[in-house]
Amino acid sequence: MRVEHTNAVDWGRAAPSRMAARIRTDSPDGCAVALLGVPDDTGVELNSGRLGAAEGPGAFRAALARYGTSEPSGRRWPVVFDAGDLEIGDTLKETHQRLTAATGELLDAGLLPVMIGGGHDLTYPFVRALANRSDEPLTGVYFDAHLDVRAKPGSGMPFRSLIDWCGVEALYVHGLDPFANSAEHVRWFEGHGGRGAGGEVFGPDDPWPAGDLFVSFDLDVIDQAFAPGVSAMNPCGWDSSTACAWARAAGRCERVRCFDIMELSPPHDSPPGDGGRTARLAARLFLEFLSGFTERPG
Repeated sequence: MRVEHTNAVDWGRAAPSRMAARIRTDSPDGCAVALLGVPDDTGVELNSGRLGAAEGPGAFRAALARYGTSEPSGRRWPVVFDAGDLEIGDTLKETHQRLTAATGELLDAGLLPVMIGGGHDLTYPFVRALANRSDEPLTGVYFDAHLDVRAKPGSGMPFRSLIDWCGVEALYVHGLDPFANSAEHVRWFEGHGGRGAGGEVFGPDDPWPAGDLFVSFDLDVIDQAFAPGVSAMNPCGWDSSTACAWARAAGRCERVRCFDIMELSPPHDSPPGDGGRTARLAARLFLEFLSGFTERPG
């Protein structure tokens, strides 16, 4: 795999009482879920956002090492393989190509990949690997204050690119901020199979859309009181309990084939670095996803 453990935590040094102590780095054999860090915020810079998401994977792992019991009541965690951090290319295009290749290897190994970013543009090459292996068009469900359907390269590009270049036919957005999206982008979104710009169209416990799904979680859907450490703070977003309910529902849906947590920006967290509230919440969202995963049939 074209990944390196450049920023990976030595999970063997986590306290045995923590879930992180169970994460494997030696081999994906026998694992169900794979972590992949992508420490790149080039796309954020291209969209004039606050830099810092390149530090997201490291802060996420550090927070996860200190949070989450190894023996939760009533369930056992799925076996997780940490594939390390992607080696970032010299250009955005090269990084995207490397990410598609690395994600493809995880899918071919029978794993459900979970990406930790990094700028939201990375969702495009991440999901592209799944689209390349799917016989039917994919449907996307994403949680974001922004539609991210810009035509130009940058962190605001992923969902337009997935429709234009990967055959995605339907998108469902939740948590949209009406004051942070232009009328032009809303028209484009709704004209290309997008739903949710006028309000949420299904709840976490309702039936999810048919077919194979990808799910993307931009942390800026959460209110800045709970998640200040993001590329673009949200003054009127979700509370953490709402976010957790959706992450768990995504894990529970057996048709969700990949999942990502994006735009964690540790320099802007409170306190800054890997001990901040946003990093800890990102770790919680991952645990919620795994908890839902344990409820899948079979």
